Amino acid sequence: MEFKKLSAPSLKELFVCQIRENILSGQLSVGTRLPPEREIAQQMQVSRAVVNSGLTELERQGFLEIRPRQGVFVADYGRNGNISTLNAIMEYHSETLGRAEIRSILEVRRALEHLATDAAIRKATDEDMDRLLLLAANAEAAGSVGETIEAAFNFHHELAVVGKNSILPLIYISFKPIVSQLWLRYCRRYGTDVLSDNTRSLAECVASRDVEATRRCTDEHLDSSIRGCRQIY
Repeated sequence: MEFKKLSAPSLKELFVCQIRENILSGQLSVGTRLPPEREIAQQMQVSRAVVNSGLTELERQGFLEIRPRQGVFVADYGRNGNISTLNAIMEYHSETLGRAEIRSILEVRRALEHLATDAAIRKATDEDMDRLLLLAANAEAAGSVGETIEAAFNFHHELAVVGKNSILPLIYISFKPIVSQLWLRYCRRYGTDVLSDNTRSLAECVASRDVEATRRCTDEHLDSSIRGCRQIY
């Protein structure tokens, strides 16, 4: 067994995590004005440089709004956030996401998968199809939950690539942390075989270039997670 190197988080990372947790837990509500940087630094016993860089990072993640000459405010991240906001929420609520949030994520994934599979069926070469089938087989051959999830993601990302849409693979990469979290929950409840079987059946439908069968396959798999026998709420 190989062990990974341990590393402690930086003060900036700790600062970002604490402020973000205060926001997501409701201790800091939307619209709240934060104290001046100097006061925050004194209370948290860190340098102003740590506070300044941390606030900038939190603004990038969509949790804060820095208004020149007015101050720093908690942003309406549910309305105006970005993919970094969503990833942070997923990490914070990884085990407590509600039905509405998971259903919304799966509905977005359904739309993206229809777009990816339709494009792949139209534009992928026979060599592309062989590669997709091989990637799906890797998911079945994986030896652990993490390896199965990684193999399944590699298949779906390649599916987006072979469809020749230059933006779709970037969207898939952006959603990797979110999808991986949901797949982890899925595998813990139902085992890795179900995920690898779903990946293989989707690959076979795409390789047959049958648009309707592929769409049905996607819908059946996601419907079982949304309202069927394998819900992950």
